Amino acid sequence: MTSVVPLTDKQLHQLSISIGKAVNPTETPVKEKHVRSAIIGTHQEKGGMIFWTYMLRQPLQENQIVAWKFCHVLHKILREGHEKVIPDSQRYRKRLEDLGKLWQHLREGYGPLIQLYIRLLITKLDFHKRNPRIPGNLQVTPEELESIGENDINVYFQMSVEMFDYMDDILNLQRTVTTSLKNTPSNSMTVSGQCRLAPLIPCVLDASQLYDYCVKILFKLHGALPADTLTGHRDRFSKQFQELKKFYNTVKQRQYFKHLITIPALPENPPNFLIQSEFRAYVTPIVVLPPEESLDSETVVDLIDTSDTNSLPGDQLDSTRNGSISPDVIAERESLINQLQQQINRQRQELHVLTDRQRIVGDLQTRLTQLESDLLLKNNEIEQEKQVNQDFVKQKADMMVKVHEGEEKYKILQEKFQKLKDAYSKFREEHINLIRKKAEVDKQLGMLKMSQEQSERRTLEAERRLEELIQGQAITEQEARKAVEAQHDLDDVKQQLNDAKTQNLALIAKNDFITSEKTALEGDLHDLLAQKEELDLKIEKLEVEAERCRNEMNTYADTMLHELLLNCISEAEDIMQYSLNAIDNPAMSDLTCTPQYLEKLADHILKLLDNLDAAYTGYVCDTTNGKVLIKSAIHVAYILGLYIIHAKSTSNTTSNIALGDKLIDECKQLGLQSLTMFNHIREKSPVTVGQINEVKQQFKKVCELATTLSNGQGTVEVIGDLVEMELLSMDKAIEEAANRIQDMLEKSRAADSGLKLEVNGKILDSCTELMKCIRKLVKKSRLLQAEIVEQGKGTASATEFYKRNHQWSEGLISAAKAVAMGANLLLEAADKVVSGNGKFEQLVVASQGIAASTAQLVVASRVKANRNSSNLSALSEASRDVTQATGSVVATAKNCSQLVEENDDLDVSGLTLHQAKRLEMEAQVRVLELEQALETERLRLAALRRYHYQLEGEKE
Repeated sequence: MTSVVPLTDKQLHQLSISIGKAVNPTETPVKEKHVRSAIIGTHQEKGGMIFWTYMLRQPLQENQIVAWKFCHVLHKILREGHEKVIPDSQRYRKRLEDLGKLWQHLREGYGPLIQLYIRLLITKLDFHKRNPRIPGNLQVTPEELESIGENDINVYFQMSVEMFDYMDDILNLQRTVTTSLKNTPSNSMTVSGQCRLAPLIPCVLDASQLYDYCVKILFKLHGALPADTLTGHRDRFSKQFQELKKFYNTVKQRQYFKHLITIPALPENPPNFLIQSEFRAYVTPIVVLPPEESLDSETVVDLIDTSDTNSLPGDQLDSTRNGSISPDVIAERESLINQLQQQINRQRQELHVLTDRQRIVGDLQTRLTQLESDLLLKNNEIEQEKQVNQDFVKQKADMMVKVHEGEEKYKILQEKFQKLKDAYSKFREEHINLIRKKAEVDKQLGMLKMSQEQSERRTLEAERRLEELIQGQAITEQEARKAVEAQHDLDDVKQQLNDAKTQNLALIAKNDFITSEKTALEGDLHDLLAQKEELDLKIEKLEVEAERCRNEMNTYADTMLHELLLNCISEAEDIMQYSLNAIDNPAMSDLTCTPQYLEKLADHILKLLDNLDAAYTGYVCDTTNGKVLIKSAIHVAYILGLYIIHAKSTSNTTSNIALGDKLIDECKQLGLQSLTMFNHIREKSPVTVGQINEVKQQFKKVCELATTLSNGQGTVEVIGDLVEMELLSMDKAIEEAANRIQDMLEKSRAADSGLKLEVNGKILDSCTELMKCIRKLVKKSRLLQAEIVEQGKGTASATEFYKRNHQWSEGLISAAKAVAMGANLLLEAADKVVSGNGKFEQLVVASQGIAASTAQLVVASRVKANRNSSNLSALSEASRDVTQATGSVVATAKNCSQLVEENDDLDVSGLTLHQAKRLEMEAQVRVLELEQALETERLRLAALRRYHYQLEGEKE
């Protein structure tokens, strides 16, 4: 970790002077040497805290030139200062925001420029806060850019959006600076024009780097994401590309930038990110700045700490005081210069290394060309896959049409399955019968085998006996009789043998027949078993297919229902957002709605909210109930949005502005809670039911305010008649005041004489003239009001017009009352002055008060008047006459007061010393009493005015 070396007092003093000179209030461009000193100070401090400490002492909020130069210097410091300047500046982000908000109210001069530059600096701080590995000058190598992106498409995507925002702020500032130069006689060759143009140089440097990184990142994104996903990125880049070309062309055309910066040439058309091979032809734009001049001797001396002169020997101290520099100081200066030159050489070597790396990058790009040729084939295959995917999407879109066909097929499969089941039952019964027949045949075959065995045993026995007889024939030849009998027996045996052989042959033939029949039955049985197995397999497959179709249809139906629910919830949120935006639209202030109609909607909305609660509960238990939830959500959003708009229209009819604003605020809160409720419904949040209840409570609160508004609406109904009454009362009061002033003038002429007659005559004449002007003004005001009512009432009556425009009508009533009251006060003041019981100051105050009241009447009448109206011109002329007459009354009162005071001057010629001293002390006491009374009366006047404003506010 590098240690922070504290700056010496000399360095701090020099840094303070440099910052003060850099942001001086003269409309000239910032000098580079002053900015360079501030940058070197950040490197010496290894941070930016001292820079901010000195900079915040400057009059940034008082002088627009200082604020503008501050933005320029801060931009340079963030780019070229120490790497810790940006983290140190993050804590002053709120100060920058406040400074931008302050200067945005200045609509001319440097105000808009300062606001946009502050926004750019805040964007730069936020960008580096989110991307701390990118330095302030935005210079990173391709390897570092890939390391920052972490080979993650999401990181690149977010980084590109942040760079687009950064570029937008730069282009907005440039556009405003150029426009301000067109609107003023300044140009690039005047100091005032150069003062505005100078900050564009660091903007060009930032814009060049951002453009290069945006191109590289967009090529990476298009290599990993579908083209449709990045349509917004391409459109935004194309727009910024055209703006950047205009920016560069503007800078190139300005003579001021000819020797300060070299702008790169951009291609005619933006890169085509859909073709990866175009990245090989991309050339990084490089902005070239002229080499900075070597540090002058003053700056070099300032970099050396020469404040510790106490440690120098006597000779060196004397030489330092005499203006010469000691050899040690010179050696230290030379050492510092050598270090700076070595740093410049290292930077040049790094530049050569960067050139070699760019050559290596070119070789790698050549190699990428070969790889991208292989990728083209893959892209073609991907396009084919996309086509297949699109066909699949179309087939999926047609699934809704085929659902009914699937159901019919399912019914057909059910019927086939039933038929196969019946056939299987029939085959099974036949199989059982054949098995039974086979058992009987086997039984018969066993009996035949037993008979055959018996026949064979008999045949063997007969043959054995025949052999015995043949053997005994030779012995028994002698016994003829026995031989004949034996011959007969032999014939019988032979006959039996032949019968047995015949019977044996018959049995063998019968056995063969039965065996062949058994074989045929076994073949039929085998065929039946094979058919049974095939039918079993077919039935199993049909059952599996039917179950799969049923599951697919159920899954598809659930998916479509869920998507439909999400779309409906989004549409409901759009409806609510539209209603919230509509009540902030100034055009809504002309719409009106009665509170009675608003109250009729309340019960229906509460019922709909209850239905929504029940529908959501049913949907949570069983998702197949989504149709009911969709209908309830859309209905609630529509009716609530309609209610909010009607509530805004109702608030326009009330004269209580505070109550109307409160109703609008509660409606906005109702809309926001409704948006939160729909969001919970979409996410199936466990707190959805509670949110629905909160919406109900908020709605009831709005209904209570609407009821309060309805109860206070009665005053609006009679406002039309009240206007006419107050205007007639004003005319009557002015007429009576004029007549009484004329009577007082006649009485004064008959009863008074001398100075008093002169004073009373002047005062009453001026008051009479003022009343004539007021009567003329009231007459012109009535004509103008009649014209306004005639133009605005349409087919309605004048009373209906006043009631419809109740706020304007109430202002008119207030002005009429003020005029009538002012006339009475003027009359009372004049009467007191003429009778000798009043003061001239009362007359001045009364005349000024009635002038203010008539001015209020003029303003109230002028609000809805046509600007080209002849009656409006006549009213303005009458208003000027009233002002002149008021001035005449004030001047007359002061003149008369001076006459009376001159006549009452104290005669001090006969006073002794003691009497004069006593009167002087009494006069001083009187002066103090009057001053105290004046201060008390001023406080009393302020309190009365506050109470008067409070009463008017409560009345409105």
